[in-house]
Amino acid sequence: MQSLLDGYRRFRATGWREHAAELATLARDGQKPAALIIACADSRIDPNMIFGAAPGDLFVVRNVANLVPGFAPDRLAHATSAALEFAVRVLEVANVVVMGHAGCGGIRALLEGPPENGADFLEPWMRIAESARNRALAYGPADKQTACEQEAVKLSLGNLMTFPWIAERVTAGRLALHGMSFDIATGELTVLESDGVFRPVG
Repeated sequence: MQSLLDGYRRFRATGWREHAAELATLARDGQKPAALIIACADSRIDPNMIFGAAPGDLFVVRNVANLVPGFAPDRLAHATSAALEFAVRVLEVANVVVMGHAGCGGIRALLEGPPENGADFLEPWMRIAESARNRALAYGPADKQTACEQEAVKLSLGNLMTFPWIAERVTAGRLALHGMSFDIATGELTVLESDGVFRPVG
């Protein structure tokens, strides 16, 4: 905890001063982010750092394995779906990005089974991506981990289109969906192109 408080003190001494006027404007006028980023909760992934974003630029949702569940308005608590609704319907973002990453622990649990203490919530959450695992394994890739990470991004993009207010905006050209993956070790970002292949950003 001390390291967190020390980090805050550094922020107040330097970062806050650098962004004080910008943050004051955001506090007064509200947010108008350009994109919603759905990223993994992995501590090694920081969408704001990766995209060089300033405060107010991105609306970021993080969960295990950057998954989007299908549309299921059953009046129960759905954190990711609530964030989608707020970003798309209230803030009216123009872009939604599903960003996977190399070495994802959630995907590893999907492929190999959950860790000993990960059965209560992790295992049922990762069931969202079972069909992605099946597709990845069906074509026998040499790197099953990477194949499954990429298929999970594609699955989440498909699930986004089950939300009627997302599909409507995409069809009308008011919203664009994007798939990406980040390699922690190399810093390389790949983008899912129309042919279904992830290619590095030039």
